[in-house]
Amino acid sequence: MTLETFFEKFDQLADSSNAVAKMRGLVLELAVQGKLSEHQAADAKDLAWLKLVQQLDADSDTSTSDIEPPFEIPNWWRWTTLERLGDTKPRNDAPDSTKSSFVPMTLIPAGYGQSARHEERPWGEIKKSYTHFKNGDVVMAKITPCFENGKSAVMNGLTGGFGAGTTELHVFRRSGEGVLPEFVILYLKTRGFITRGIPKMTGSAGQKRVPSDYFARSPFPLPSLAEQKRIVAKVDELMELCDRLEAQQQERDTRHTALARASLARFADAPTPANLNFIFHKSYDIPPADLRKSILDLAVRGKLAPQDPNDELAEELIARIAEYRRGKKAREYGPITTEEAPYEIPYSWSWVRLGNISLTSDSGWSPQCLPEARSGMDWGVLKVSAVSWGIFRPEENKALPPGVSARPDSEVQVGDFLLSRANTEDLVARSVIVDQTPPRLMMSDKIVRFTFPNEIADSTSQCIISAPLSQRVKDLVGRLKAE
Repeated sequence: MTLETFFEKFDQLADSSNAVAKMRGLVLELAVQGKLSEHQAADAKDLAWLKLVQQLDADSDTSTSDIEPPFEIPNWWRWTTLERLGDTKPRNDAPDSTKSSFVPMTLIPAGYGQSARHEERPWGEIKKSYTHFKNGDVVMAKITPCFENGKSAVMNGLTGGFGAGTTELHVFRRSGEGVLPEFVILYLKTRGFITRGIPKMTGSAGQKRVPSDYFARSPFPLPSLAEQKRIVAKVDELMELCDRLEAQQQERDTRHTALARASLARFADAPTPANLNFIFHKSYDIPPADLRKSILDLAVRGKLAPQDPNDELAEELIARIAEYRRGKKAREYGPITTEEAPYEIPYSWSWVRLGNISLTSDSGWSPQCLPEARSGMDWGVLKVSAVSWGIFRPEENKALPPGVSARPDSEVQVGDFLLSRANTEDLVARSVIVDQTPPRLMMSDKIVRFTFPNEIADSTSQCIISAPLSQRVKDLVGRLKAE
């Protein structure tokens, strides 16, 4: 895809993940491949460039690079290495009392066009055991994950014109005017250069580093100095355009988020077919998680189904359950006061404590299990991930170790109502009704189980939604499950 096509198709690409970041990456790749600039006749008359070309061509048979050029470049460019264009291990010399700059890794930027920040220090404090650089030098992080993130910069504005910094840097200091530091940084920030360097990193996990040979001796594409300047100017122009596109995208996303929230609030306040249409408006997307929360909230507030005056009052159902529970000598809990009720419910509903309508409640146990799931018909302990919104995942379990006796009273049964009581904030209190389960699976102590009279268990396992919202909400639920 050409750069022109990329920008022409931005509206379609803008909805993809990291669209602007991908555009910036493409600009850099095209720049160092010579696809953002044209050869000008005046470039061939530059005596300094002609002299450098002669030198590079003469040294081509004894090139210090053992890496094949990764892509084609214009025939008027030359492949070389940073090592041949300057010093990759420079040192500074100055009196100890001289004010200078210190640059830790945290102050090295990852993005293009950003300058490294610095702290002012006396040179005597930092001249030993740190990496040296001065204004105009190019620095690149060599340690993971900083290298992979593209941390690199052209050093400018240093106190006293020089400084030192983290030892986790490679440095390039040009030896002549044939290479522009700003062009070098283009190449170091390309995804191609970084990707090719990752397999060459050495060291243990978390402490891998790019070897100096990769930095100093990798093939480096070099055009004339005049063309380098034109390329850098074109990249700066296109990066500014990317910034504007990103700002427009963020503004659009902000508007769409506000519209989505307003539409969801409108539906929650009045769940009518007309308001349901706003949820699926083509101009914005509402996160499925927000839709799920809204639907559940509407359901428990009595807003998904019209109230039928002929329906039995909830008080009568509670009375029957209470009579049944007394026969089972189940524990009784106090009634819910008006002050405790969190919101208003329909006239035929009643607030009741869960313990006053359930027959039993218990939790499992968590012995030291094997890391793998059980095999065959062995005993296993359910992980909390087995309980999700309406979905029971019995395969999410750990095997009971040999020699540890099972607790059959903790075995999950069909009809159990399971609730996760320990997890991250967005996962705690998830629940499921077990409709089918293999035998010999026990609850962990992070799962709470309730059992209910059949009259309640049957109703909680069905979705009772009346017309006219019935089919639309069922479609909505189906769509959410699919996502």
